[in-house]
Amino acid sequence: MQCPLLYRFRVIDRLPEKPSEAATRGTLVHAVLERLFDAPAADRTVPGAKALIPGQWDRLLESKPELTELFDGDPEGERLAGWLGEAERLVERWFSLEDPTRLEPAERELFVETELDSGLRLRGVIDRVDVAPTGEVRIVDYKTGKAPRPEYAEGALFQMKFYALVVWRLKNVVPRRLQLVYLGSGDVLTYDPVPADLERVERKLLALWEAIRLATETGEWRPRPTKLCGWCDHRAVCPEFGGTPPVYPLSVGPAGSVEAVQGRMEPAEAGRPVALEGP
Repeated sequence: MQCPLLYRFRVIDRLPEKPSEAATRGTLVHAVLERLFDAPAADRTVPGAKALIPGQWDRLLESKPELTELFDGDPEGERLAGWLGEAERLVERWFSLEDPTRLEPAERELFVETELDSGLRLRGVIDRVDVAPTGEVRIVDYKTGKAPRPEYAEGALFQMKFYALVVWRLKNVVPRRLQLVYLGSGDVLTYDPVPADLERVERKLLALWEAIRLATETGEWRPRPTKLCGWCDHRAVCPEFGGTPPVYPLSVGPAGSVEAVQGRMEPAEAGRPVALEGP
């Protein structure tokens, strides 16, 4: 949805992308907020959460050693210290938006997967699922950026509606509330879905998959220039910037057919990818 050509570069060509400080900080903060709930409610404090940051950063570096490149040329560690300080501020701000001593999430970092009647498989990872004593479900997602302006709120909620659709089809329960917690600006965006909303999302996903399948078969992946192009790692091979895309790696048959390819959809500023997989 953001840019078909970027989708091709990431999913089909699998072009490498440099790690970014913002995205990595988001991963770190997510890990801290997940681990915080391992502690008893009374110990879920601001100092306790901040104390988790160094250990989670070490674990992140262990799993992705390439992240050390983020702070090359920083022998005194000043940039790293400032970066970790910003992570601390984001974690501290979360305490002003939610009270973890009163929360007992049913699930954290929950992988969900379901298959629609059409055969389209949907997958995603939900930051947090809360279940009330009455059985009502709330889906919560943390964002380390700032909340979008009201005119862009619908786009921000698409990811959450995707999750709600998966849960609905998987558990036959429509989540009572979808909640986006923006740590960068201290805002909380909520939405209460109804079945008609999720049915529209399902139709949109089916249309999106058809567009992906057609582009895969024809090799026609067109760029969609936006302000986000300035952060794209692939401008050197993008026609919009005078570049030439790499040779298409899939064999396009005479009837425009290719072997099935798994697709991935990444909403802007999503914490983790939301997946679409064809039948």
